[in-house]
Amino acid sequence: MHSPSGMELAALAGLLVAVPAVAYLGRSGRRHTGAARRAHLLLAAGGAIATAAALAGLATALLTSHHHTPGHSRALATAVAVGMGLGTLTLLAGTVALPGAARDSAAAVRHVLDGLVIAASIWFVGWVLLTEPTRILGDATPYQCPAILLPAVLVVLGLGLTAVLALHAHRPRRHTVRVAAGVGLVAMAANVLAIGICRDNSGYALVSGALLTGGLTCAAWAVRAADRPVEESGDVLERGGAYAVVPMLAMLGALGYHLARGGTMDVFGYLGASIEGLALVARQYLALDDVRGYTLRLRQSEAHFRELAHTDPLTGLANRRGLQRALRDSGADTALIGIDMDGFKTVNDLRGHDVGDAVLAEVGARLRRNLLAGDVAARLGGDEFAVLMRGDADEAVLAAHRLLAVLGEPYEVDGGQIFLSASVGVAATGELLHDADLALRYAKQRGKNRVESYQASYDELLRRRGTLTGELRHAIERDQLRLVFQPVVALPSMRPVGAEALLRWTHPELGRVPPVEFIPVAEESGLINRIGAWVLETACRQLAEWRELGHDVWLSVNLSPKELHDADYAARVADVLAEYNVPPQRLVLEVTEHAVATDMDELVRRLAEVRATGVRIALDDFGAGYSSLTQLRTLPVDILKIDHALVAEPESRTGTAAPLVDVVVRLGHRLGLEVLAEGIGTPAQREVVEEAGCRLGQGSLFGWGVPAEHFESRLRTLRPRGPRPIPAPRSAPPNDAPARSQVVRLGPGMRQVRALLPSDPDFVATTRDQNVGSVDSGREMGQG
Repeated sequence: MHSPSGMELAALAGLLVAVPAVAYLGRSGRRHTGAARRAHLLLAAGGAIATAAALAGLATALLTSHHHTPGHSRALATAVAVGMGLGTLTLLAGTVALPGAARDSAAAVRHVLDGLVIAASIWFVGWVLLTEPTRILGDATPYQCPAILLPAVLVVLGLGLTAVLALHAHRPRRHTVRVAAGVGLVAMAANVLAIGICRDNSGYALVSGALLTGGLTCAAWAVRAADRPVEESGDVLERGGAYAVVPMLAMLGALGYHLARGGTMDVFGYLGASIEGLALVARQYLALDDVRGYTLRLRQSEAHFRELAHTDPLTGLANRRGLQRALRDSGADTALIGIDMDGFKTVNDLRGHDVGDAVLAEVGARLRRNLLAGDVAARLGGDEFAVLMRGDADEAVLAAHRLLAVLGEPYEVDGGQIFLSASVGVAATGELLHDADLALRYAKQRGKNRVESYQASYDELLRRRGTLTGELRHAIERDQLRLVFQPVVALPSMRPVGAEALLRWTHPELGRVPPVEFIPVAEESGLINRIGAWVLETACRQLAEWRELGHDVWLSVNLSPKELHDADYAARVADVLAEYNVPPQRLVLEVTEHAVATDMDELVRRLAEVRATGVRIALDDFGAGYSSLTQLRTLPVDILKIDHALVAEPESRTGTAAPLVDVVVRLGHRLGLEVLAEGIGTPAQREVVEEAGCRLGQGSLFGWGVPAEHFESRLRTLRPRGPRPIPAPRSAPPNDAPARSQVVRLGPGMRQVRALLPSDPDFVATTRDQNVGSVDSGREMGQG
């Protein structure tokens, strides 16, 4: 044994410096989790194996240097090369397993094959340079040391893998590339150390120690960021092809040069070319498999998105596109059922959109449970649905009634019940989607919660409605609207005390359009506010003219609920009254009972604002079935207008007065309201109203709606020319005359409605006609 030289000791010291780097890799592996933990532990294990093999080989070489023989050196170099090669392979495996190096195991295999393609090219070019006739290293060519074969293979494989990771690793790539570069240095260290042992050259050992330490230190420094979030690279089909083209060009160039110089192929050349060819074939096979998989995924995604494009995401039913596709694919003998949920907007407004979505989902589930084979249910948007079924019109109507009953059942949502109805339209011939929609709209117009079958006349109705909407927009500018005035008389004298302004529309081509036709069009199209403002201003201007002529009458104007919900309506009424100097109590605004049923709280608030201007409020069509006694006590109204259906009620068996008229009159007087009976068309109906104690009447018996000048002429003929004569006392009525109701005073501020018999001393006094036309308030109109 001889004393080791300083260079040999420096080589050992260099190898020992690599031990902290290995220890750091081990601590990093224990600190991380998942893929980073596996990769770091593989790197630590590979570094430990390579370092241990290098230390053992170098130490053995130093201890046995006194009896070196060529056979002994080659055996030791082979053992060191195998040990460090195993460590290098483990390091390469850890590099490929790093987070961000590959998306999955298949991508890792592709990376290895790509690296093998580049490595085989480097190997072949290196073989050309090291063999005859090139032999650029000359006598230094390490042919006499076969132990370097495995390290040399790992060196070129490490270089190839480093190049591939530099191209295709996820971002940020620099950390993965640094680890791969460090592993490549370790492979070079194994190659250099094997050569040094073979040649007994301590300089090679020193270089090997420096390379090993540098490689492991570089890897340890780079793994600190290996577990950070990474950005996935593009799809496999977007990879560049330079990794295959450039190596092949390099091999072809090297082979051409080698053959041109008279070189021959040996086993190492064949090995490089074979590996290159096999790697390329394997890589292309995987590429084709990637293309097939990508194509399959693309088709599946296309089918999925196509299905999404034809499916409603909330209910899982078909959407409008899906229904149109089903309509195109359907044959003869099919019918379409259109469904619209009545009042669904209220659910969204009061309970929120989450509850509304739950209700819509339940509607979709109920439709799906009631489908037959081959039927298609669809949600067309919002709360509108459709069912495409096989069958004729009669079968479709039966199915529609069944669905109407199913959808009308209560919905259990959010711990409570929600009740909804549906309007249903059925079409079995023609353009199903268009015809079913028309039938559905007709069902909603006729009162909702019903089934309507399509009829050809609906097209004409729709076209006329569109024409009316367009023409009505210009009716005011073209002076096509006018007001007529229907008298309101005092009973029993039948003297006019007021009038109701009624809107009329005469079109030069359409002729006279009835209000029952164009008023709904105005409300639906949003023109009602503009038309209502014109009616209010025109009525007040006419009332001002009558007052200037000395006619003491009041005028009533119908009020649409949409006008009433305008926040500025009360101010608009006050401005019009002030502009024409009309006393507010001379204007009566009529609101229908139907408006009461929509939003009671909002209606009370709006009516109170309007009533604060001094105008009087009349509740029109009272008795049509909407108002309750509680609502009547709450509403700020002054006049009850009895619906004509109650006035025309058949006579009761107990008297000549219709019982409901008598009840309404008594109720109104008890609440301090004046009562007006409308729709009086016969003397018998007038007598019924008078006997019930009603003091105001309106109807065809007293006159239809007439132009302003006609009504004015009637007022002039009835105007007294001198002092009003005192009416002669009437003879006492017979004792068998029917009883009458009258508001009597019980004390200051106290009144009561009671029945007066013919024997009552006050009975005759009730026949006296009150001057209702001069009343200034609803309270005065209610006094007896």
